[in-house]
Amino acid sequence: MWQLLMGLSWITVTLSDNFFTSSVTTCPTECICLSQSQVLCNTGGLIEIPLRSLPTTVEHLSLTRNNFHTIRSDAFNGLKLLRKISLDGNNISTIKPFAFRGLPRLKELSIQHTPLTTVNQFAFAGLQNLSSIFLGHNKIVQIEGYAFAGTNYLKAIMLNNNPIQKIMTNAFSGLTNVEHLGFPSGIRSIEPDAFSGLDMVGSIKLAFMDLPSLRPYTFRGMSHVHILSLQESDLGIIRIAAFDGLSYVENLNILNNKIDAVQELNIGYNNSVRVLRLHGNHLLEVPGPGVVTIEGVDVLSVKGNHFPCDCRVHSLIEGPLGNASTGDFLTTNFCISPLEVHGHALADVNIDEIGRCHEHVTKGNLDSSKNGVSNAAAIVRCIFVHLLVIYSAFFSILLRRL
Repeated sequence: MWQLLMGLSWITVTLSDNFFTSSVTTCPTECICLSQSQVLCNTGGLIEIPLRSLPTTVEHLSLTRNNFHTIRSDAFNGLKLLRKISLDGNNISTIKPFAFRGLPRLKELSIQHTPLTTVNQFAFAGLQNLSSIFLGHNKIVQIEGYAFAGTNYLKAIMLNNNPIQKIMTNAFSGLTNVEHLGFPSGIRSIEPDAFSGLDMVGSIKLAFMDLPSLRPYTFRGMSHVHILSLQESDLGIIRIAAFDGLSYVENLNILNNKIDAVQELNIGYNNSVRVLRLHGNHLLEVPGPGVVTIEGVDVLSVKGNHFPCDCRVHSLIEGPLGNASTGDFLTTNFCISPLEVHGHALADVNIDEIGRCHEHVTKGNLDSSKNGVSNAAAIVRCIFVHLLVIYSAFFSILLRRL
């Protein structure tokens, strides 16, 4: 009986040892399995993810500097314990829809220093517990709609050092509780509803952009934003309804931009903006009467801006920017033109000597002022020629009579 028990014990220990050894040695030949939870497959020359030979218990997986071109759908299917994935330094050009589906514990994902040009629709969809995604130093030109759909608790998206030129409609739809969304410089187009569905945002900074215009409904659907900053950019023309649909904003900052013209700047009660700062902007055209409407803003600060000191400067000073802003509007804002008062504070210019625009002068008239001057000159020349003809005829008649 004792010998039987000893035999059973030996069999049990042997089976346990064999199981442990077998599980530990389940590791791709190109990889190093530091443990059952940490696997390094760096510089292994892999052309596809060795899904079948990876231990299902892996939590941290590094696949850097291999030769992946495509991350297919459900590429990590079955590795449900994954918490961190690094795919840096690969030749990734395509990420298929739902590439990371089925990873309920994934917290951090890094795909950097790759030739990736487009973030495809649904590429990062369904990552319900992902907190950080690093997409810096790629070749990303555009982000398609719904690329992050269903990724509800993403805290940070880093897109630094990418040549992004276009943010497409619904590019960030489905994201909530984003603490930081970092964009690179050089953005040239933001489509309407580009930020639609982006809710509970900590900070968004859009800087060094080169836009022909801030289009209608650019920020529609974005809500509960702590800081939204548009700065150091060429905003072109601020179109009608550019800020319509943006709601519950703690700080809206428009800082150090060049603005060609303002068709409409309407910040109303529906926007629920607490603090609006317009600092250091250069406006090439003063907004006309009724173009700017600011209501329901707790703090309005308008400082360090440069405006043309032309006939519209009166409506600027008497309008919401001049009347409602905190501090001394006249001493903290400046003339950009005409040349003789360039750089002078509004307070140092005799505003009363600047003629007011006639009520019938519209934006269209002002935009065509150069054509108007040319037309006026042509009319004067025409009148002069007619007078000369009449005078010549009269002189000829007088000579014949003599």
